[in-house]
Amino acid sequence: MLLEALGCNVAWGIIDAFFYLLNSVGQRGQGAALLGRLRRTVDPLEARGMVLDALPPLVATLMQPRDLESMREKLTQLPESMERPQLVKEDWLGALGVFLLVFLSMFPVAIPFIFLGNPRLAVRVSNGIAIALLFLAGYSFGRFTKYNPWRAGFVMVFFGIVVVAVAILLGG
Repeated sequence: MLLEALGCNVAWGIIDAFFYLLNSVGQRGQGAALLGRLRRTVDPLEARGMVLDALPPLVATLMQPRDLESMREKLTQLPESMERPQLVKEDWLGALGVFLLVFLSMFPVAIPFIFLGNPRLAVRVSNGIAIALLFLAGYSFGRFTKYNPWRAGFVMVFFGIVVVAVAILLGG
């Protein structure tokens, strides 16, 4: 049972790392598409609008037309090779970090299978540990986003309990 739990952690770590890499390429592809559109656009007002739309909302509120025009000019001067998204060393290191984060954060959920001989009890204790970890994650998320951390923790626990209940109902 322990090997299955660890294997599941490894599998989810690999899956999440893969999606991290896909997201990296996707974000670069979005930037490359913007760069291509900027190069083809002849209307300066439309080009500034594209740059403005690509910026985070908080940053966009601070931008003046001359700032946007300066950004547009600098972007269109980038080399053509910037138009094709590629994975770089930082992406692979980030994917490794995601793998380790997923694997290590879920390792406590596998611990009951090491110490408990009864698989049914180990699953339930594992579920309890997962729910406690969800509370901690929700609490941290609440603090980070300036929401009530206790409420965020309990909302995360609620959804965790729902997911566990569904899994149990489906035979898990």
